[in-house]
Amino acid sequence: MAWLFMTQQRECHEVESIGVIPSICVAFPCEDWDIADSTLQFWCCLATYIINLDVHDGKKRENAEKVFLPIFSALLDSLLLRAQVDESSYGGDGGSHELPDGLVNFRTSVAELLVEICLLLGSSAYLQKVSLGDRFSRNMPISWTEVEAKLFALNAGAEVVLEQNIKDGLSIIEHLVKLLSDEASDQDMPKGFMCIVYRSLADVIGSYSKWISTLNTHARPLLLFLAAGVSRPLSASSCVSALRKICEDASSIIYDPLNLEVLVWIGEGLEKQHLPLEDEEEVVTAITLVVGMLPDNELKHNILNRMLSSGYGAIGKLINDDKEHIVRQNPVSYTRLLNSAARGLYRMASVLSHLGTSLSKASPVDDPLLVLLSIFWPIMEKLLKTKHIEDRNLSAAACRVLSQAIQSSGHHFATLLPTVLECLSSNFLSFQNHECYIRTASIVIEEFGHRDEYGPLFINILDRFTHAASIVALNSPYICDQEPDLVEAYVGFTSIFVRESPKTVLAASGSLLEASFQKAAICCTAMHRGAALAAMSYMSCLLEVTLSSLLKSMSDISEEGFSGVAVQVISNSGEGLVSNVVYALLGTSAMSRVHKCATILQQLAAICCFTERTSWMAILCWQSLHEWLHSAVHGLPVEYLKQREAETLIPSWLKALAAAASDYLESKACDGGKIDFGHMQ
Repeated sequence: MAWLFMTQQRECHEVESIGVIPSICVAFPCEDWDIADSTLQFWCCLATYIINLDVHDGKKRENAEKVFLPIFSALLDSLLLRAQVDESSYGGDGGSHELPDGLVNFRTSVAELLVEICLLLGSSAYLQKVSLGDRFSRNMPISWTEVEAKLFALNAGAEVVLEQNIKDGLSIIEHLVKLLSDEASDQDMPKGFMCIVYRSLADVIGSYSKWISTLNTHARPLLLFLAAGVSRPLSASSCVSALRKICEDASSIIYDPLNLEVLVWIGEGLEKQHLPLEDEEEVVTAITLVVGMLPDNELKHNILNRMLSSGYGAIGKLINDDKEHIVRQNPVSYTRLLNSAARGLYRMASVLSHLGTSLSKASPVDDPLLVLLSIFWPIMEKLLKTKHIEDRNLSAAACRVLSQAIQSSGHHFATLLPTVLECLSSNFLSFQNHECYIRTASIVIEEFGHRDEYGPLFINILDRFTHAASIVALNSPYICDQEPDLVEAYVGFTSIFVRESPKTVLAASGSLLEASFQKAAICCTAMHRGAALAAMSYMSCLLEVTLSSLLKSMSDISEEGFSGVAVQVISNSGEGLVSNVVYALLGTSAMSRVHKCATILQQLAAICCFTERTSWMAILCWQSLHEWLHSAVHGLPVEYLKQREAETLIPSWLKALAAAASDYLESKACDGGKIDFGHMQ
């Protein structure tokens, strides 16, 4: 780049010739964005070089800026012109219109350059370039393509502007909110290109949300603007995101009763909007964040009930036994009702999630979370026992809200555990393609598995899952590949069971652990990467817990019960384990699989090595591993090995495993037997 700065020592006409270069960006027809795009990297590198000049060399920096700042200022003008949309191509209903792909790609590329220009010119100069001056106050005609392009540039430079704390020029937000809101009220909703402008303004509001409360603006017009935008397909996602950021960063300006009423109106209208679930969750989260900070508990209850009332109503229709046969008579209406109930459940889950974090210090008497749970659980219990729950989407939604309720309420949910686990296991046995029930049971054990008094409950649900027909049927890699979600859910459940349960509970689960361990050994050979890795993680988890227990049993007699059970499980399952792990290495061996297999073999070798010095030697010893490896290698098809390769392969593997086992035991001894599950997840 140094040669560029020699420009300042040349004739003025040479400097002027460089200044002409920005015009190249707009010298082509609208559809040729790729040509302009190809020049961006040059300007970006040049701007970065100038910005990174040694700040202590004031003269060099000053000379560079003197030459190039006017050029980059002109470049910004050119980019703003180049980034404009051809308004004539937009007409009629704007809901189905989008920016041309070429322009979208160009804007994606130019965003980085706009950030560099903002850094180079400074936020004040940048904001002045992208402002609209006094056009609003003088009632001048407005070029909406220019406005939209400048909104794009304002959004691109947001991070720099916020960092430099320059707020001049942001009044454009308030003016445009009023202007577009008035236009929307006059025309029912913006048409054609105006929907693009609406979306771009919402993006700017979201980016500058931290400063909204400092602009002395009224929140109500802003909230009404975003509420209207949520109902329009083209601007919905941007308005939802902006609403979430406003509620997070400028919540202090929303606590006025009139503003809260707008939020409630938005929440109540979700049922009719049919937003994508992720957008609907964002809206509910935004409202819940504000509600959670209100000092008036009665007001909190009122707002939450109003927002969730449509969901309660839909679920109420489903659980009305007297009318169940009537509800199913019209398939279209029934499907609509199922979807409405599922969305209501997802909204409840979002409320429970964020209400739990914002009200952690609330008193039990007035805690809105507990009040909500008192309404939620009776409805949920009835729903889980209806025939409607066979709908996969409704089951997933019910499990989502139930999982969130358990995580948010903690010990308050403990008294309901027997009923909850009965519902989960019964529904899985009834609808065995709904693995969401197993995942929700995993949440229960994660929260309460450490408590001895619930041990029999958890053993019972492990037994019911393990002997379910769909789990029993997972007896080949092919079937595991057909049901990867079920495999991941089941071995995930067993992993949490092993990690969280007391040793007395694990000792009483010997036959179930053996069955699940052998099932995981089969599943680890699946081609499906997620299912195979999840199965390997469970096997590694059980081996790690076993080794830790063996080490502790040397000084703690209470560990002997589980240690003996675990050694017996490994002894009975070792041959199949080694065979399947070797087979897994011969398949699609991504590095993640290789690492998991190596870890499992190292752990198994360490356990066999350790038991050589104990009374368990008769059950499990180094010779056991030798025999298993011999059986696995000689059981491979002949095309997998060269002639006589087995005779050299087995000794070399045993030597490597002996060294690995020694290292593993040594590291555990130095670590005091502490278990680290980090490498198994």
